[in-house]
Amino acid sequence: MVQADIPQLSGECNTWREALRKYRDEFSKNKSHLQQVASQPLDKDQLQQVEHLHNQFHIQLINIHDLKQAIKTHDRKLSMEIADSDGSLNKDTITYHENLQGQYQSLEKTLQELREEFSGFLERAH
Repeated sequence: MVQADIPQLSGECNTWREALRKYRDEFSKNKSHLQQVASQPLDKDQLQQVEHLHNQFHIQLINIHDLKQAIKTHDRKLSMEIADSDGSLNKDTITYHENLQGQYQSLEKTLQELREEFSGFLERAH
């Protein structure tokens, strides 16, 4: 068992989930906006970009959901481990927390790149 700052780990989980909720809302709106843009006359390259962005929004919304659920489950496990022990966490739990942090950072980087790609597309489409 490893001593860990449980409130800090739980707080990180809550911060990640809140950020993912914001990304979900943003990308859901972007997906709808993309559909509006797609209803305008577009050339072949623009249509291919619309399809690419639509697919990326769909995939990333799934990734957001899956990671948010994994974080939620992990946060519950943190609470259960604390209740069942002397305030110590299993080393595997801390390792998994660090793994989730890496997944979150990687997804956040991907989402920011998609945000920039969409913004560039909108600038060129107008």
